Amino acid sequence: MFLRKMMRDSGLVETVKWGMPVYTFAQKNICGIGAFKHYVGIWFFQGALLADKAGVLFNAQKGKTQAMRQWRFQKNEKFNEKLINAYIIEAIENQKAGRKIKIDRKKPLVIPSLLQKELEASTALQAAFSALTLAQKRNFANYITEAKKAETKQRRLQKIIPMILNGEGLTDKYSNCLG
Repeated sequence: MFLRKMMRDSGLVETVKWGMPVYTFAQKNICGIGAFKHYVGIWFFQGALLADKAGVLFNAQKGKTQAMRQWRFQKNEKFNEKLINAYIIEAIENQKAGRKIKIDRKKPLVIPSLLQKELEASTALQAAFSALTLAQKRNFANYITEAKKAETKQRRLQKIIPMILNGEGLTDKYSNCLG
C-alpha cells in the first residue's frame, strides 16, 4: 500500500496492466509494482535512462529488455521514501523531456525446427501463422525455444497449435481481460 500511495501522490495515474498496478504520466508507462513471495519490486519502464546514483536498479531480464529496470525490496526491508521519490520524479522528468530508449526491433524471427515442421505439414496452420502479428509469432517461437526438455517443447507445441489456428496470441487472454 505504501508504494501505491507514493506513486499516486507523485501525480502518476494508476491503472492495471499485465495484472499489476502500472503508473502512467501523459498516458505513457512510467513504472509498475509487482509483489512476489520474498520481495516487492518497482519496474521503471525507461529505467536504463535513470542516473541510479544509489545503484539499486538492475535489468531483471538481461537479453530481453533494453530499457526496463527493476528495484527490489526484500521482505521486511524499510523503504527509503526520499530516495524512491527521487527516482519517480526523475522518471517523470525523463518522460516530460521525451527521453526514451529506442528498442531495436529488427531482429529476425527465428522459428524453432519443431514449429517449422508443423507449419510445413499443414497449409491451414501456415496460413494462420502468417496472419499473426510479428510479436505474436515471436512469442510462440520463444515459448518453444525457451523450454529446456524435448518433452516440454513438444507439449508447448501441442498447446499453441490450436491457438495459432484460432488466430490467438500466446498472451491475448491476459491483455484482453484488462478491458
